[in-house]
Amino acid sequence: MSNKATEPVDLGRAAEDCLEAIHVLGQTGRTVRVRDLARRLEVSCPTVVAALAALEQKGLVEHERYGGVELTGRGRDVAGEVDGRHRLLERLLAEVLGVSPAVAAADACRLEHALSSESTARLRVFIQRRVRDKTG
Repeated sequence: MSNKATEPVDLGRAAEDCLEAIHVLGQTGRTVRVRDLARRLEVSCPTVVAALAALEQKGLVEHERYGGVELTGRGRDVAGEVDGRHRLLERLLAEVLGVSPAVAAADACRLEHALSSESTARLRVFIQRRVRDKTG
């Protein structure tokens, strides 16, 4: 018997970007709306609505027509993982490799979808050690 909360979720880049955008916009405390997501993702509102329907079928978001969008508990977990990979890669590119912040952010957005959990864990340890070595 499988536990849906721990099963890996097979998502494409667009779906992960949508979850991450909901996560980031939701941190402002304001209701996340389709038009906010469309603006952030630089896509049309119908594209966002279609993505939300697919994410809702996977149990990752709740969205009422013309209402706000919320992540489910499982959706928060997945979005947090994507956002965590993004932040980690952005730090690696900007702080370790010296890439400009704008390029680091754009590249991290592309790379976050391809990074395995093993590589993410090793990268996290590497950056923590580097920070500790610099401050210690």
